[in-house]
Amino acid sequence: MRLLKNTNIDFIGKRKLAAILSAFLILVGVASMIVNKGLALSIDFTGGTIVQLKFTDEITTGEARQILNDFGIENLDITTISSPGSHDDILIKSQLSGSDLRDQLSSAFSNRSFENRRTEQVGPKIGSELRNDAIQSIAVALALILMYIGFRFDFYYAIGSVMALIHDILITLGVFALFQLEVDLVTVAAFLTIVGYSLNDTIVVFDRIRENIKLNAREKLEDTVNRSLNSTLSRTLITSLTTMLVVLILFIGGLETIKDFAFAMIIGIFVGTYSSIFIASPVMILLENRAGRKIAKKK
Repeated sequence: MRLLKNTNIDFIGKRKLAAILSAFLILVGVASMIVNKGLALSIDFTGGTIVQLKFTDEITTGEARQILNDFGIENLDITTISSPGSHDDILIKSQLSGSDLRDQLSSAFSNRSFENRRTEQVGPKIGSELRNDAIQSIAVALALILMYIGFRFDFYYAIGSVMALIHDILITLGVFALFQLEVDLVTVAAFLTIVGYSLNDTIVVFDRIRENIKLNAREKLEDTVNRSLNSTLSRTLITSLTTMLVVLILFIGGLETIKDFAFAMIIGIFVGTYSSIFIASPVMILLENRAGRKIAKKK
């Protein structure tokens, strides 16, 4: 199945414009982090309190959040978890201390009957360790990808791939910083999923470029890459659209616990598709041409 046939779009000719757009988006994200003094980290990374409440009468997360907001308690992560009995428990995460949070919850839900099933304190040291582990996991993933692409193709292809992945993560983080969306362990999982999705698309493109280089060894590299991008464009769009459809369903109709994951994936699919065309390939061309000129000068 092909959505587009015989396209002849000059992707490489638009690489400078794409580079300006990417730089602008990254700078907006960095500026948002500076203005907002960093990302909105969850208690997974900052430390805080987790309280599990069991209500006698059924209550939704939306109702609980509205009651707490009306009472002046904001910046809470509220989810439901399955429990024995007729209703799900409400799980509330806050950066308040355990005693302060319990007192405020008792006042806010004074007209409802509930049981406090557990209260857990997440220390800042544990949060710091989780934050460092999250950063290390992304860094290790990028390093392994660099080695894999370098082995399968060559080092210049590998650098192009990793630059595209870093680009995707920075822009997605920038969106979260701009809208002050909470970053937790689920979001980190989304970032790693974005890395895998973007990498898969980039490898398909690079594989076609390598095939076309062998078939047309004397052709200019920019022309070969353009032809390869056009020939894989239909496949790229089909993959992106089908994945986007699933993620949109999760975002619109899914539970609150996976909405941030789904939103991160929506951003990641957009930028991942974009970067495999306008970041990975142009960076590879830049490095390959520079290496070729150095070899020519030596000769």
